[in-house]
Amino acid sequence: MSKPGAMDLASGLGGKIDKDEVLSAVDKYEKYHVCYGGDEEERKANYSDMVNKYYDLVTSFYEFGWGESFHFAARWKGESLRESIKRHEHFLALQLGLKPGQKVLDVGCGIGGPLREISRFSSTLVTGLNNNEYQIARGKELNRVAGVDKACDFVKADFMKMPFPENTFDAVYAIEATCHAPDAYGCYKEIYRVLKPGQYFAAYEWCMTDSFDPNNREHQKIKAEIEIGDGLPDIRLTGKCLEALKQAGFEVIWEKDLAVGSPVPWYLPLDKSHFSLTSFRLTAVGRLITKNMVKALEFVGVAPKGSQRVQNFLEQAAEGLVEGGKKEIFTPMYFFLVRKPLSDNQ
Repeated sequence: MSKPGAMDLASGLGGKIDKDEVLSAVDKYEKYHVCYGGDEEERKANYSDMVNKYYDLVTSFYEFGWGESFHFAARWKGESLRESIKRHEHFLALQLGLKPGQKVLDVGCGIGGPLREISRFSSTLVTGLNNNEYQIARGKELNRVAGVDKACDFVKADFMKMPFPENTFDAVYAIEATCHAPDAYGCYKEIYRVLKPGQYFAAYEWCMTDSFDPNNREHQKIKAEIEIGDGLPDIRLTGKCLEALKQAGFEVIWEKDLAVGSPVPWYLPLDKSHFSLTSFRLTAVGRLITKNMVKALEFVGVAPKGSQRVQNFLEQAAEGLVEGGKKEIFTPMYFFLVRKPLSDNQ
């Protein structure tokens, strides 16, 4: 499926927010963050509002730049970004041991690029959980176009309070999504509750690595840039995620930062020194063209006021992600595979 064009980007900007209210939504979103005097506890307390505003504001930009799957991937030499993203999704399905007909939950599914790919790859029935109305509407339309609307569906809900009975799913996964949770333990405990005993949960988490120094001002700046540019209340250390999984009751099968040792750096598509025709919109030149295009569309009234500011904080995030990757203080692919025991006493 082809990526959306300039007019699709302009028409989708702001998501479900009324076009006249986009600017005030940007104001409110920015004020949650450190760069604008915001406080971590306030972000955690208001995470649902903050994350919803974020995805209403940025989804069109993401789809314009990334396509339907909004995530990074480790890459082999000679492998395109698109190929690496598909392999990253297939790897999850293989780790979970998915079988045809199983019921699978995608926690924080975006517009459903991965769930469509994983459903087709494994012949499973995938439910996408998402709390953003605009992304769900977009995802349903893409499911229909792809012809997977019988196998894939969406549920609008907060992943801290899932509307499913205990022991509902044969497998659960999350791709760069549960980092939005204000409390890792609370989120993982909900996943534990809805997963059937003896079954698996796998995820790619956004984390600060052990190389992150909370007292280093440059490290603090990079972390803050990623938080504002990606709608995060906080970015946890890898060890904190592991601790929360165990506390929630999971048995850890294996875990690893897959960014370590990747032949091609995961952040390469965003690096200013990199140029690629296949992922042109993500390159520095492509982002500059997008910036000027959004400026022009906002000036003539096609894109709502505030669109340029959304593009600006996404650019800020790109810079933070690249620097965080180069300094090895941040990873978007801390992977883990965990199992819910057959009984609580196991």
